[in-house]
Amino acid sequence: MNNSVRNTARLLGAGLRALLVLTVVCGVLYPLVVTGVAQAAFHDKANGSEVRQDGKVVGSELLGQRYDKGTDAKGNPIPDLRYFQPRPSAGLGSNKTNGVNPQYDLQVSGATNQGATNTDLIAAVKERKKWVAETYGVPESEVPADAVTSSGSGLDPDISPAYAELQVTRVAKENHLDRAKVERLVKDATEGRVLGFMGEPRVNVLRLNMGVKELLGTS
Repeated sequence: MNNSVRNTARLLGAGLRALLVLTVVCGVLYPLVVTGVAQAAFHDKANGSEVRQDGKVVGSELLGQRYDKGTDAKGNPIPDLRYFQPRPSAGLGSNKTNGVNPQYDLQVSGATNQGATNTDLIAAVKERKKWVAETYGVPESEVPADAVTSSGSGLDPDISPAYAELQVTRVAKENHLDRAKVERLVKDATEGRVLGFMGEPRVNVLRLNMGVKELLGTS
């Protein structure tokens, strides 16, 4: 009986010691080391890939945001055509301050999960295509796919060079800017495929609109 009690006590003691050691190593030391390395070697990425303009955080280069000028009678956001517009997304909220960026309110992330044959999705794509064509003065056949469809995450910060170029004339007109200068912004902001072969060329909308604000002399 005494041996059984001693063995049980010894096992409990070993278990508690292991728990204590693992808690210190995995719950304290490891997070501190990982955090320290991340802050030292990847400071910007570790803090959310924040983008600053004139010393202020204006967003993250990894998260898309809307550019609106209020809402209509039905409560739908009205795009501010002075700025380049992102791709449509159920993951981007309204323009309310969230403590980091007053341009958007990060509420949800995710796609609509609607299939290609879904009648609601088809109707929405047709409506978006018509709006893009009329707004930017191009035939519907020239509207890029990313202008009328959302990304899987709902938070895509990039658009295709084709969609960015399609918006150049309207952005220049709305801001009374030389079209060539706005076109140059798009070319300068266009990034190629990752490592030269992965993904597609893309344009970060936030950085593109930061360039627009610089041309206007605002922040």
